[in-house]
Amino acid sequence: MARMIRKSLDEPEETRPFEDGKGRLDLVHLEAGGVGRAVFEPGWQWSKHVKPIAQTDSCQASHAGYVLSGKIKIVMDDGEENEFGAGDYMSVPPGHDAWVVGDEQCVVLDWQGYVDYAKRQD
Repeated sequence: MARMIRKSLDEPEETRPFEDGKGRLDLVHLEAGGVGRAVFEPGWQWSKHVKPIAQTDSCQASHAGYVLSGKIKIVMDDGEENEFGAGDYMSVPPGHDAWVVGDEQCVVLDWQGYVDYAKRQD
C-alpha cells in the first residue's frame, strides 16, 4: 500500500550554495527524483555563479518548474529566449544560460532538473 510522504523545503535534506553568495538550492529527495527550491539573488547568472560548479558550457539540466517570486530570463544556446515571472510555469530543455531580472530575488520550484543542479564535480 502506498504511503503519504511529507518533506519540507524549509528543512531541506541538502543545500547547495551558489558562487559568491548569490543564492542556493534547497533539495528534498524522493524515490522518483528530487524536488528543489532555488533562491536566485539579484545579480545571479548561471554562467557566473553555477558554471564554475557544473563545469559545462551551459546549463545541461531540463527544468519543469514554477516561479514563486521575481523574474528570470533564460536564453537557449540557439538564441531562443523567454522571461518567466511569479505565477509562471516553465519547461526548459538543456542548453541555456539564465539570470535574474531586476532587484528582487527569484524563487523557483523545480521537480525535474535540480537533482544534479549546482552539484560539485569531483
